[in-house]
Amino acid sequence: MSLSIGIVGLPNVGKSTLFNALTKKSVLVANYPFATIDPSVGVVAVPDERLWKLSDFSKTHKTVPAVVEFVDIAGLVKGASDGEGLGNQFLTNIRETDAIAEVVRIFEDDNIIHVDGKVNPIKDIEVINLELILADLQTVTKRLSNLGREVKSGRKEAILENGLLEKIKVALEAGKLASSVVPDEFEAPFVKSLHLLTSKPFMYILNKKSGGKNLDELKDARWDALMSFFKENNAKWVVVDAGIEHELKDIDDKDKKELREGLGANDDGIDNLIKKGYELLNLMTYFTTGEKETRAWTIGRGWKAPKAGTAIHGDFEEKFIKAEVIEWDKLIESGSFANAREKGLLRTEGKEYVVQDGDVMEFKI
Repeated sequence: MSLSIGIVGLPNVGKSTLFNALTKKSVLVANYPFATIDPSVGVVAVPDERLWKLSDFSKTHKTVPAVVEFVDIAGLVKGASDGEGLGNQFLTNIRETDAIAEVVRIFEDDNIIHVDGKVNPIKDIEVINLELILADLQTVTKRLSNLGREVKSGRKEAILENGLLEKIKVALEAGKLASSVVPDEFEAPFVKSLHLLTSKPFMYILNKKSGGKNLDELKDARWDALMSFFKENNAKWVVVDAGIEHELKDIDDKDKKELREGLGANDDGIDNLIKKGYELLNLMTYFTTGEKETRAWTIGRGWKAPKAGTAIHGDFEEKFIKAEVIEWDKLIESGSFANAREKGLLRTEGKEYVVQDGDVMEFKI
């Protein structure tokens, strides 16, 4: 399944360095028919030690990881919602993504001038969110205007949508995200059809610099304010050091750990970011494994077995009969599928089975 996260950020926060670090971890797009060959798109492997343990277990010839797609969204400046800079293109590109990741600078460096002259994470977030809110406010206002005649005619669906949009408009005008308005089951389809930017899942990427003046290490008041903001808004966030990966981009993986420590960082945080992005999209993984191939398949949480089969082929849902299922670690502990079957660990599941993260599955159609 093809889902993407749009990376946004103000100038000089490290967005380009971060995207370059991510694309260093890209996979070959040939394995993924949905992937477009575009320099602004990185199809990145999701780090998952379970996949490689299963691959060793099966002595697999080919191992294919799950992926998440990151999109470098250019053009975010003050006034982007009104078309400033690359504003119009920015709005078009970001609407096509499924989630938004905001890059926020948390390091001070006199050689890298901040767009506002001083590093202030909360202010950066406010600037970014304001542009997204203003863009959504334009969308909602336009839709309300178009609905006017249908509401007057008494069309039930129009009245329902109008009521929801009025609530969203009030929230946006108060500087809140559209996601702060929780629609009921009847209203949800209207929100989805509008593709509101601030109704998408959000995460914040805090970019630090090894050896630099980082707000988290300085115990700066700006860091405390940022943590309070995240807590109040139940926000998802991750700390990265994009510069580390950039400096080590041509170094063999085996030597990177030692060199990272020499630069003052045990990890660049990129792998954690990829995992968080996968979680942000509410995705999970099941596996198929054998001598020919071991592969991680991406599905949504809560999917039942027939729908999960569509990750392999679209016909699987309609033709599904049953599936043999076992937890990945129990399979490895058993030593073989035959042993797992003898122990009663390899079980048969039907159409109502809700697939669990880490299941190893074989579909019968």
